[in-house]
Amino acid sequence: MTTSKPVHRVKPAAPTQRSPRTWSTYPLWFFVPVLVLFVVFFAVPTFSSFYFSLTRWSLFDSTFIGFGNFVQFFKNPQLYTSFIHTLIYAAVTSGSKIVLGFLLALLLTSPVIGKGYLRAVVFFPVLLSTIGVGILFKSLLDPFHGIVNAALGVLHLPQPGWFTDPALALLTVAGVDIWKGVGIATLIFMAGIVAIPGEYFEAARIDGATPAQQVRLITMPLARNATVTVIILSLIGGLRSFDIIWATTGGGPGFTSDVLASVIYKQYQAGFYGLSTAGNVVLFTLVTVLMVPLSYLLNRKQVEV
Repeated sequence: MTTSKPVHRVKPAAPTQRSPRTWSTYPLWFFVPVLVLFVVFFAVPTFSSFYFSLTRWSLFDSTFIGFGNFVQFFKNPQLYTSFIHTLIYAAVTSGSKIVLGFLLALLLTSPVIGKGYLRAVVFFPVLLSTIGVGILFKSLLDPFHGIVNAALGVLHLPQPGWFTDPALALLTVAGVDIWKGVGIATLIFMAGIVAIPGEYFEAARIDGATPAQQVRLITMPLARNATVTVIILSLIGGLRSFDIIWATTGGGPGFTSDVLASVIYKQYQAGFYGLSTAGNVVLFTLVTVLMVPLSYLLNRKQVEV
């Protein structure tokens, strides 16, 4: 006869009662200095600009006129033309910096002779003052006394008025801007390319991929982060460009190389503070409307890859 021992079931442990979580405001105090700086140097000037763009104001008083400044801004053909020039200038400079920066980065990350010297040559313009670069090119491209036109004359080639021809002025300034800023784009692309593991290229070479196929199938997709950064930075810089335009042409001849930033400055100089502030709001809105969806689109595709 067998006997079985009674089975003692283990009762599940009663849930322990959690101690009430203490909450402290201590970490929040670290945000206070940043919040104060943000409010003083960003929020207050921004909202003040929105308000003063709706007024006719001087240094001592202001009169609320609604959207009158914006209506005048878009009705004025010169101001409207500057809006179009801004879009053209941003497209030309940012597109050129992206293409040239990527090609130069491919060259400077390949086993080319004198790589260090070439890197210094490409990056050197970034170190120069923008105003200094503008004055330098204004002297070099002078239609009568510039070295460039003198050299073209020796070769019996046409000697255009680089900064004085209305058809060339804006594109010439854009070319100077590209020369000045392509070094930054190249540097960002180089950082993205050298971060790609070499095993990918080694495997591609073993499979018989040509250099062009390696660039198209490996370098371009894996350097996408660098490409997105260059697109956003160069486009914002192109939309807000002012100093190099002012140093070379001052917006001329006439208004043929005026962009939004130079027009805003001219309106301030003339004492039309309300109109110039409205131009600032238009420029802010233009940058926001273009960059926020573009940044969202590029970063979303970046995640999908």
